[in-house]
Amino acid sequence: MLRRTLLAVGAASLLALTACGSSDDKSDDSGSAPAASKLIVIITPSPDNVFFKAEQDAAAAQAKKLGYETLVLSHDDDPTKQSQEIDTAISRKAAAIILDNAGADASVAAIQRAKDAKIPTFLIDREINKTDVAVAQIVSNNAQGAGLGGTEFAKLMGNKGEYAELTGKPTDTNAGVRSQGYHGVLDQYPDLKMVAQQSANWDQAEALQKTQTILQAHPNIKGIIAGNDTMALGAYAAVQAAKKNIVVVGFDGSPDVVSSILKDGIKATVLQPASKISEMAVDQADAYIKNGKADQPEKQSVDCVLVNPDNAKSVSNFAVAAS
Repeated sequence: MLRRTLLAVGAASLLALTACGSSDDKSDDSGSAPAASKLIVIITPSPDNVFFKAEQDAAAAQAKKLGYETLVLSHDDDPTKQSQEIDTAISRKAAAIILDNAGADASVAAIQRAKDAKIPTFLIDREINKTDVAVAQIVSNNAQGAGLGGTEFAKLMGNKGEYAELTGKPTDTNAGVRSQGYHGVLDQYPDLKMVAQQSANWDQAEALQKTQTILQAHPNIKGIIAGNDTMALGAYAAVQAAKKNIVVVGFDGSPDVVSSILKDGIKATVLQPASKISEMAVDQADAYIKNGKADQPEKQSVDCVLVNPDNAKSVSNFAVAAS
């Protein structure tokens, strides 16, 4: 009896060891931790937005190219969910976190927990309102990009007329920077008059609804400038439904807006190099993991590119092909 019991225990132990040894974290839903320092956790807003999907894909591809396993998660702009996902990265002893965060203030505590656990975080796209918590904050040069977008919008408007602005989430630093960048240009033209400014929270459906309301209240509007392409698409849908000829300009360089530009719909956008920034973050994480220190300054910005009918054909996956 004792012999049979020992054999059964031994067999169960062997099965358990075999199961642990076969774990492979290359899929997003694997439940077992990989070998130490070989997991990079990538956390972004929802990949339903093609911009964030491009971030995820580029970061995961670069990490795998460098020999890492990946876990890709989405926080859906919910700081609580983000906090839980960072705790998952900590519990799995990740080598690094690549994060497009869910709030400039709300994200700080979770990133600090990762730092305290000796897990470096590399921010992409959005900054937080604190330094020396993340190893890097790599973002598009939103002020420079908004200057490009504002200048093109003013030109398309003929430097005069009524317009409206749709802004992003108030908790997102980028929303304020882009709006300020737009107005750094537009406020120089006394004949350009902003008659409405509302947040559509980066959301297409909300932008559609807000634009419909704005068009009813201000029927003489000649233009709408949006803080991102998702809102620009919503605004343009409202403009089409109202059968009006109104200039719409966005910000991101998304494929849907580039396609619209080529069809003489939305007039312009400002391309953020999402894939490039994600790859930079992974490369810097790799260097940090290997050397134990950062090889770049914490705050880094990458210039944006204006996209209009002149170059829209050369844009693919948030990048402009070299001419």
